[in-house]
Amino acid sequence: MCLAIPTCVEQLIGEDSAIVNLGGVRKEVSLALVEDVAVGDYVIVHVGFALQKLDPEEAALTLALFAEIGGAARE
Repeated sequence: MCLAIPTCVEQLIGEDSAIVNLGGVRKEVSLALVEDVAVGDYVIVHVGFALQKLDPEEAALTLALFAEIGGAARE
């Protein structure tokens, strides 16, 4: 099973790379598989590659679910 995580694009680097932010963790990812990405967009990231753009509302719901699961795991 694979897990792809929604992240927010903070900075574009060249044509095919970006810095994304997930909960304060910044990472460089490849944008080679996605078109028309802009700063502020949410993308689904798996093993360093953005796979697709994601609606901001859907990203917020998914991240909230991850936070809920993480909270339950700590209990």
